[in-house]
Amino acid sequence: MATARFFTVLLFLIAGGSLAAADITTVAGTGQPENNGGSGIGVKVNVGDPFGVEIGPDRALYITEVRNHRVMRLDLETGRLATLAGNGTKGYSGDGGPANEAQLNEPYEVRFDSTGNMLFVEMQNHLIRRVDAKTGKISTLAGTGQAGFAGDGGPAAKAQFRQPHSIALDKQDNVYVADIGNHRIRKIDARTGTITSIAGNGEKELPTAGGQAEGQPVLGPRALAIADDVLWVALREGHSLWKLKLSEGTWQHVAGTGKKGFTGDGGPAKEATFDGPKGIAIGGDKNVYVVDTENHAIRLIDTQTGQIGTIAGRGPTHKGGSGDGGPATAALLDRPHGICVGPDGAVYIGDTLNHRVRRVK
Repeated sequence: MATARFFTVLLFLIAGGSLAAADITTVAGTGQPENNGGSGIGVKVNVGDPFGVEIGPDRALYITEVRNHRVMRLDLETGRLATLAGNGTKGYSGDGGPANEAQLNEPYEVRFDSTGNMLFVEMQNHLIRRVDAKTGKISTLAGTGQAGFAGDGGPAAKAQFRQPHSIALDKQDNVYVADIGNHRIRKIDARTGTITSIAGNGEKELPTAGGQAEGQPVLGPRALAIADDVLWVALREGHSLWKLKLSEGTWQHVAGTGKKGFTGDGGPAKEATFDGPKGIAIGGDKNVYVVDTENHAIRLIDTQTGQIGTIAGRGPTHKGGSGDGGPATAALLDRPHGICVGPDGAVYIGDTLNHRVRRVK
C-alpha cells in the first residue's frame, strides 16, 4: 500500500495537483551527535552524522555513523539500536577480531552479500571492510589504507582508493566501488578478488550518453545502486543521474542537466536540476529515489514516465529538522546522504546534520 501511495503522490505532483504526502518520523537518533552509548532504544541513542542506511537480510535497518565511526543495527520491530562494528574511536585496527572492537574511520555505506556478510566502505581509511556473518569478525576486503590510485588488474587487497564513497553488489557478489577521488568506478571480482576500473579515467568530465564507460571520463561518481544488469550512478559534481548496463558498458543519461539547481518537479527528469546528489536507491516499484543533498530534499524518478517529483524536504532555502509527524514534503532536512527502501515501501533517510535517521511512509 505504501508503494502505491508514493506512486499516487508522484502522479499528483506531475499533474500539478495537490495531495497530502506520506508522513515523516524519526526512527533513530536524538538530534545530538555525541557518543552517549552504543545500544538502547533507537530514538534515545545519539547517532552522529548518519550516512548510509540499508535493509539487511534480517529486515533490520543498518546505519553507518560517520561522527562516531560505527555501523549500527536498528531492529525495526522493537526499535532497539545496537553497534555491530566500530568501538567509537577513529582509526584503523581490529582485523581478525570482533567487529565491535575494531577502529573505523568514517564508514559511509553498508551492504550485504548473498550469504549475509556485511560490507562497508570507510571513506577516510580508503578501503572496504567485511564482517563475517557467522563469526562477527572483521577483515579488510579491498584497499591498503593509503590514499592513491593503484592496483588495477591485481588483488583488491593491494589496491589503493581515494576517498571511496559508495559500494553496490550484483547477484554474483561482485563489488562495485564509487572511487570518487579518482573519478572512477571499480569492480572487485568475487571469484578472483581482482580489481579493475569499469568507468572513468581520472578526468573530471561528464560521461557521454551512449558512450563507453571504460577508459572514458566520469565526474564525481558518488552513489551506486544495482538492479538486475543495470548500475545506477549519481554524480556529485556532475549534478546528474546515469545508468550503466553492465553487459554492454555504455552510459545512458537518466536525470539532471549537469547544472546545479533545484528545478524540474512535475516534468522530465532529464531537464531537472540537482545540487550534489549523494544517495540513490531503487524501490520495489522500480522507481529511483535520489538524495538531493545540498537541496535538502529527496526526489523520486518514475522510471516508466521519466518524470520527477519531490517526496521529502522543501528545497535549498529550507534547511532544518522540523516536521516529524506530518507530511514529508512539509518537513525540513539537513544535508541528508543515505537512502534505502524497505519491503513495505517505506523510505529510510540518513538525515546527516540532523543526526537522525528518518522514515517516510
